[in-house]
Amino acid sequence: MKAENTNLERIAIIKGDLKFINYGQIIRSSLFKKLIKTFVKELEVKKSHIVETLEPFKNEKGDFEESRFIDFIYLLNINTLEEIIESGYFNIMSNYKDYSPLILGFLEGFYNYWRNIQRFMIKTDIYSDDENIKRSKAHSLASNNDAFKKMVLDLYRNIHFSITGKSFSIYRQLPSGAQVAFLTDKFNFSQEAKSKNESLYQVPYVWEAIFEPPVIFYTQSSKRDGVFPVKEKRILQNFYLDCDEWFAIPVKVGRLLSIVYVQKEYLALGAGLFNLFELASPEEFTKQKPDSVVFFGLDQSFFEEDEMLGFVAREDDVYYGLIPNHSEIDYFGYMKKMMLTLHNIIQIEKKALPVHGAFAKIRVGGKKSANVMLIGDSGAGKSETLEAINKLPKELACDFDILIDDMGSLHFSEEGQLMAVGTEIGAFVRLDDLQPGYAYSTMDRSIFMNPNIVNARVIVPQMSYEEISKSTRVDYVFYINNYEEINDGAPSIELFDDLDTAYNVFSEGKRMAKGTTGEVGMTKTYFANPFGAVQLKDQHEIIAKDTFEKMEATGVKIGMIRTQLGIPGYEQEGPLLAAKALIKFIDELKK
Repeated sequence: MKAENTNLERIAIIKGDLKFINYGQIIRSSLFKKLIKTFVKELEVKKSHIVETLEPFKNEKGDFEESRFIDFIYLLNINTLEEIIESGYFNIMSNYKDYSPLILGFLEGFYNYWRNIQRFMIKTDIYSDDENIKRSKAHSLASNNDAFKKMVLDLYRNIHFSITGKSFSIYRQLPSGAQVAFLTDKFNFSQEAKSKNESLYQVPYVWEAIFEPPVIFYTQSSKRDGVFPVKEKRILQNFYLDCDEWFAIPVKVGRLLSIVYVQKEYLALGAGLFNLFELASPEEFTKQKPDSVVFFGLDQSFFEEDEMLGFVAREDDVYYGLIPNHSEIDYFGYMKKMMLTLHNIIQIEKKALPVHGAFAKIRVGGKKSANVMLIGDSGAGKSETLEAINKLPKELACDFDILIDDMGSLHFSEEGQLMAVGTEIGAFVRLDDLQPGYAYSTMDRSIFMNPNIVNARVIVPQMSYEEISKSTRVDYVFYINNYEEINDGAPSIELFDDLDTAYNVFSEGKRMAKGTTGEVGMTKTYFANPFGAVQLKDQHEIIAKDTFEKMEATGVKIGMIRTQLGIPGYEQEGPLLAAKALIKFIDELKK
């Protein structure tokens, strides 16, 4: 096993090709020794009384000797604490009655410490396109993690019994193995698919992942700030990726191919990609050049002062997103938004209009339906309004299919219809804004990020790739207004009669920021989209005006929905009222 202790987050990497059959594989590993050392440092910083446990294992200089303590733990797995103390092999001057509470406290603290760090199992295994072989390899990795998890549990219980002389009355099968397991391989790339930096093709590429729910990760940051500047500079020859430090995760962002290179300190963020985007196959990423590439965790010395939250550069017809290694960007929002910024920039190049919004097919009464696009910035209430439909009375017989959760693009078909294409198969949403109990109902497939602090998030898969990547007709486009209270002059839903008024509302991008980013209070963001639209405003403006004019000409209705989500006290009721109004609006169509 291999251990890493970083400034950002404690992380354990377990070798997935190792079949765990004896306790010595754990106790004598470098990972175990490293974890003991870091846990002891934490106890010393906290001035915990449990530190007294270590007195018998200090040398003449007063330094703690991990190796002697590990010998003690090894024997404790076999012999009782009382027998070890009586043997005199270790300089434990306390009697059994005094020492047992100390070592028991250390055991419980260390076990909890282990379960609170990020735990990954990684196995290098040759990729096969044969589905039966792929299943077999995944089963083997899952089996190795099961064996490891069982051994950790049994080791904890053995030592607990050796200390107390009592068995448990209640056995809890706590998650103790790897939270996520990866199958990786190194691939041969066609010359057409490669860039000028050869190190990119020496790192291991993830081709399969296994999750052990509930998956809960804690990161050092919990919000995103700023926008990514677009720079005219060449970058590929300025850095080298160490194959022992980096992993490549190939995904499809809508119809675009993206490769995300993740420094191992950020594997938790990399794991989140599997719930949010479709994994690309080796047959895809080894044969064609990616549309975009992200490097997450490059050395800070590579970045200029205005690039410390990340920047975008283009080289040889590929867009690159580069993000430095420091605690402020240890948040999944930076990874997601960089990928979507690159997507949006490419869409603008293709003359499509990128949109920061949610898109759903909403059905009412089994007879009427409408494809509705909701556009707004983070925290406006897009996803919350759609989720609130689930809380409406069943008699209304309303349901919906989400086709875009956060980011997509608009274009017109050859027949002149407004069409939408999505980017993500999942959602990255605030726990506080979900209906009560929803997050727990999806716990078996969700990834939770910082669940006990402000802006806690969950990443949950929701749609199939086939659904989000196809072009779907758009019937209505609504701006999401979260800052105005509903009254006689400001209804829940309002259609615009004047195209200029409509365009100005969307272009201004007003919202009441809820702290999901670095902004608080009333803000304005051009087209509610700081991911590409702001950076390429001139090009975007031409596409946006053309799109709005064509919407009016083809009969696509443009309006506003007031969610009141940014008004204190309306966090739950506001989206619910908006959902009721939206269902009523659709139900009354063509009456």
